[in-house]
Amino acid sequence: MSAWEVDAHVGRRVRQRREALGLSQGRLGRHLGLTFSQVQKYEKGTNRIGAGRLYFLAEVLDVPVQYFFEGLEGIELTDAAGGGPAADVDLSELDSAFAAIADPDTRQSVLALVCSLATPDAPARRSGHRAL
Repeated sequence: MSAWEVDAHVGRRVRQRREALGLSQGRLGRHLGLTFSQVQKYEKGTNRIGAGRLYFLAEVLDVPVQYFFEGLEGIELTDAAGGGPAADVDLSELDSAFAAIADPDTRQSVLALVCSLATPDAPARRSGHRAL
C-alpha cells in the first residue's frame, strides 16, 4: 500500500464519520476554517491531511485519531518510489540541496528538470516553464 492509498483511506474514514454525524462538507469546513472544496479534497485523498489538522478533525468528529487508520492493520506499506531508508536519505539530501538554491529561476529550472525526469513524456509541470 502506498502513501497515497493511506491518504485515500484516511479521507474515506473522514467522510464516513462526517456522514454518520449528518454533517455537510461545508459545515465541517466551517468548523475547521476550510472551504467545502478543501474538505472534499481531504475526503478524496487528493490533499494530504497534516498531523495537526488530523488531530483537530478527530476532536471535531469526536473520535480518537487512530479511528482514521482503522482497517490498515496488517497491510504492508510500500514507498511509492520503491525506497525505504536509502530513499529517505536521498530525499533528505535532495530537499536540503534544493532549499539551498537561492535564485528562484534556478529553483524552477531544477524543479522542471526533476519533473521531466520523473515523467519524461509529461508536459511541463507549471505554466510558463517548459521541460528541459
